[in-house]
Amino acid sequence: METELSKEQLISIKKSYLNMLALFLEKEKVQSSYLRCLLKWGFQLHLTPTDLLHINVDVSDLAYKDPSSKVETLEAMYHLVYMIYLDQVVEDVELEVASLYAVKLGFKENLVSELFKSIATAAYDEGETRDVRQEVLDFLKVYES
Repeated sequence: METELSKEQLISIKKSYLNMLALFLEKEKVQSSYLRCLLKWGFQLHLTPTDLLHINVDVSDLAYKDPSSKVETLEAMYHLVYMIYLDQVVEDVELEVASLYAVKLGFKENLVSELFKSIATAAYDEGETRDVRQEVLDFLKVYES
């Protein structure tokens, strides 16, 4: 997965992360495995209090917001893939969390597992520079047709 992100891209991913975190925190009960997964992603993104100031988010006011456009929805899916691949390991609980978020974004439940199968098999194409963002967008285009 490409690792060089611009400051704006990283901020955008962190905003998506906080939106997903808000979705789970709005629930009366959150499975501990889901919370561990979400915390892991936060640590891997090196989320800091300064990030919250830059993003202009007060954790006490954290609330889930639906993406306002198709582009934002697709970006949220890419950000989700990015977070899962931060440690180069795809765990079952990550897929569960991702599936719940994808459904909230308006995708069918099986989309996430199909998306990861698609990307995981592409990982075996050695020697090629990968643009995972484009792979996600291409997959979603096919999915929608």
